[in-house]
Amino acid sequence: MDTFQGIYENGVVRFPGPVALPEQTPVTVTAQTAAPPQPPIGCNSDRLYELLRESVETGIPDLAARHNEHQP
Repeated sequence: MDTFQGIYENGVVRFPGPVALPEQTPVTVTAQTAAPPQPPIGCNSDRLYELLRESVETGIPDLAARHNEHQP
């Protein structure tokens, strides 16, 4: 028996990559929902959302040009 992780959306189970089964293999699927991801221990999500709400006027219309400025 193999276990594959996938996402159910729009009536179809979608796997993030290929599964190790030959084409046209009959399968039986048993759905077990996964727990939602938890933030890492010590993560202060309130501070994170506070930072994300801040707006800085850069004078640069294309903000994507500055996307690496937060990197060390």
